[in-house]
Amino acid sequence: MIYNTTHKNKEAESIFNDLLGKGYSFFQSVKIGGTGSKRMIIEEVSVGFQKYMNTISDINYGNIELRKQGIIVHLNKGLKTFSWAIPFYQLHTYKTNGFSIHAHGNFVRFKNNKLLKENRKFIDKIINLKIENDKHYDFYPTIN
Repeated sequence: MIYNTTHKNKEAESIFNDLLGKGYSFFQSVKIGGTGSKRMIIEEVSVGFQKYMNTISDINYGNIELRKQGIIVHLNKGLKTFSWAIPFYQLHTYKTNGFSIHAHGNFVRFKNNKLLKENRKFIDKIINLKIENDKHYDFYPTIN
C-alpha cells in the first residue's frame, strides 16, 4: 500500500501506525542510532511503481524510515513524496547489483554507489531487526 504523503495525510498515518507501530520517540531514536536513512538513488522499480517515478531523465531518490514492526520506503517524484509501508514479516531484501527491497509483489532497487555505502550501517540495522522480528513467528519446532 502506497500513499501520497507530500502533505499531512491522516489516513496514511493511521494505517502506518496500525500496521507498523508508532514511530520512535526522539530519545529512543538516539538510543538505537537513528531511525532514518540518508537518501539513496533509485535505479529500478517494479511495473506497479513506475507511475511514482520521474518520467524524464531526472534522478529518482528514496529513503527508508524505521518503525517498530516494519519500514516505510519514501519515494520522491519531483516535489511529491510517496510512502510504501512494509511490515517485517513481508519484507525481503537482496544484495545483488545494488540493494533491493521486495514486498507485496513489488520492489525498489537502489543503485550501488557512494550513497548506498553511507547507509550500510542502517541497512544492517534493518536486517537485524527483521531477524529479531521473525523469531516471534517461529511456527515449527526443530526436528532432532
